[in-house]
Amino acid sequence: MEVIKQVHVIRETVQSLRCSGKRIGFVPTMGALHEGHLQLLRASASENDITICSIFVNPTQFNNPDDYKLYPRTLEQDIQLLEIAGCNYLFSPDAEEVYPQQPLLHFSFGALEEVMEGEHRPGHFNGVATIVSKLFHFVQPHRAYFGQKDLQQVAIVRQLVKGLSFDLELVCYPTVREADGLAMSSRNKRLDTTQRGVATSLYKAMQLAKEQLGQEQVADIKANVAAYLQGIDQVKLEYFEIANPDSLQPLTKLEGEQEVALCIAAFVGPVRLIDNMLVNLNEA
Repeated sequence: MEVIKQVHVIRETVQSLRCSGKRIGFVPTMGALHEGHLQLLRASASENDITICSIFVNPTQFNNPDDYKLYPRTLEQDIQLLEIAGCNYLFSPDAEEVYPQQPLLHFSFGALEEVMEGEHRPGHFNGVATIVSKLFHFVQPHRAYFGQKDLQQVAIVRQLVKGLSFDLELVCYPTVREADGLAMSSRNKRLDTTQRGVATSLYKAMQLAKEQLGQEQVADIKANVAAYLQGIDQVKLEYFEIANPDSLQPLTKLEGEQEVALCIAAFVGPVRLIDNMLVNLNEA
């Protein structure tokens, strides 16, 4: 695997690969890789001629400076995992390489960025859209791979691809979970032993909500989830929504809905975690 740090080098490399007829799969990450990332990398390796992974902790999508500073950085371990997963190129630039000047463009995603993550993390999706646009221009992939755990981010990127006419296929893979249900996340590395034990409450809260779908009103289900988490030490709920899986707009009733997205964000100690679950109401 070749490690590339300069934008002009990744551009030249990609141009040569595309000219030789190679199909390129791309997995953008912020590092601290786990099985969720590796699932995407293995899928790319099996479906494309060349797999490129990026590792870049993007400063423009953090509205909390401490969160950016404390985000896990494990580049040496990540490189070993990438080689095992069949990655061909790692693009790992410095911030100055990606942002030679302060970005001035601003993206608007309408109602999609006014709820959940957009509501609680102002400017977050503008930062996501900025870096994803840059990476798509640098790497020019045929396919780009994302995980369902960041469901709202995937919806933002899907809208970005359509709105800017990026010539690529967006591929989304289901969330990978630990044996106890906790969604795999780079931020899990920041949890201490006690916090790791109670972090499963987010998944349990969604399971509770799933069991009540069709039996309780939406407002009552949300109240039950909040009450359940309120009784767990070190867990502070930020939001729980039952939303349309396409628009991600919160629902107040379920009549006429065939599928819903259960979306949750909570602090476990100082660490903010998110998760979601897609539920077919005909099977719930």
